[in-house]
Amino acid sequence: MTSITTAACIGGGVIGGGWIARFLLAGIDVAVFDPHPEASRIVGEVLANAERAYGMLTGAPLPPRGKLTFCTTLEEAVAGADWIQESVPERLDLKRGVLNQIDAAAKPEALIGSSTSGLLPTDLQRDMKFPQRLFVAHPYNPVYLLPLVELVGGEKTSPATITAAMDRLVPIGMKGVHIAKEIEAFVGDRLLEALWREALWLIKDDICTVETLDDVIRYSFGLRWAQMGLFQTYRIAGGEAGMRHFLAQFGPCLAWPWTKLTDVVDLDDEFVEKIGQQSDEQAAGRSIRELERIRDENLVGILQTLKGSDGGKGWGAGKLLKDFEHTLWAAGAGTATALDPSQPLRLVDVKVSPAWVDYNSHMTEHRYLQVFGDTSDALLRLVGVDLAYVEAGHSYYTVETHIRNLGEAKLGQAIHATCQVLSADDKRLHVFHTIHDSISGAVIATGEHLLLHVDSVAGKTVAAPTEILAKIRAITDAHASLPVPEGVGRPVGQKR
Repeated sequence: MTSITTAACIGGGVIGGGWIARFLLAGIDVAVFDPHPEASRIVGEVLANAERAYGMLTGAPLPPRGKLTFCTTLEEAVAGADWIQESVPERLDLKRGVLNQIDAAAKPEALIGSSTSGLLPTDLQRDMKFPQRLFVAHPYNPVYLLPLVELVGGEKTSPATITAAMDRLVPIGMKGVHIAKEIEAFVGDRLLEALWREALWLIKDDICTVETLDDVIRYSFGLRWAQMGLFQTYRIAGGEAGMRHFLAQFGPCLAWPWTKLTDVVDLDDEFVEKIGQQSDEQAAGRSIRELERIRDENLVGILQTLKGSDGGKGWGAGKLLKDFEHTLWAAGAGTATALDPSQPLRLVDVKVSPAWVDYNSHMTEHRYLQVFGDTSDALLRLVGVDLAYVEAGHSYYTVETHIRNLGEAKLGQAIHATCQVLSADDKRLHVFHTIHDSISGAVIATGEHLLLHVDSVAGKTVAAPTEILAKIRAITDAHASLPVPEGVGRPVGQKR
């Protein structure tokens, strides 16, 4: 599978900024060109929200963040890029001009995607010298969380370009869907436009307010759509007879004069102000950035739920997230192999993200357990208990834990966790983890854990295989000469 090594983003607004964050958090260097005087601030705020969201989204080891470079010219930005994403305002003349500039300056093998919401790629590529590499790559906001990208080729786009684009989206956790025929607004926006048109009429005719309309969506079919889409939802609505029964029962309704899909509402000043006023009331003083953070938290919760669906195999966007995490864990496996086993192993380095803190801006209680769990996982990967090993039916399960909170980890603080192996036999692994402040070295918390090797299929404790035990014993023997950490074996409540 081919990966993107360097990306260029032309335009850093809402969509462009989302692309930048998606690339950077996948470990890809990004060169940006945007003449807006506050482009750096806007992109920085989007990136901060994205990092906060990823802190909630996954515990898998993200690659080191890519390097972000703001360039003074478009030519400088695209010069070495493998994937170039154009996200300038939705005007054909503007986009066509920008894409022609990109085409002239980019290396021949670079892929060029346009974030257009509805312009045809044939029209966009009309004057390009190498039109075969231009395609629509239409994402959804926020790009760093919503994984879908509609891929649409024009008359001169080569099939190999679409194939390459789909292939390169996978390592960054996105799903490319190929729209087989060119059509204005593609698929997603055509569906949204139909709903949007009817919604405007309902507000115009005072049937409901914008808040009521949004409540109708978010408390009902919006929840269904989030996990099963339209047609599969209606298949269930057809009962045991399925989709055919549903179409027979409800198909005739389509001829009823319910909707105003062929009529266009007049967006005059009075109606725009009406919607604006109701929208202001609905926001209740929350800023756009606050609403974005709330949106991100909600999306993360939905994605996490979908990840655990279908018996833990994942469902829809949750399965995509699960598969993406598998690649992250696989890429992160073995990163600690160069550590000195004669010292406690430094296995986890993180910063306390906004998603980890409580109302005091201190790391909340369950996050300490998460860091200790991540440390145990890192140790297990080091000795060969990786995803493939677990999927084959064996693992180590934690059966006892004792955590001591000795200090405070605060928002933005760099912390790291070390592991000392106290003892091990063919079934048991006794470890002691310590969370440190990465600057001062001060101890923030300790965790003592006992793990048992299990056959997860049979549901019983079994001896670990020889090759795993050999790696564990090498670390155990090296750690045997270390001082016993203060706090080992302490019962809860023991006086210091």
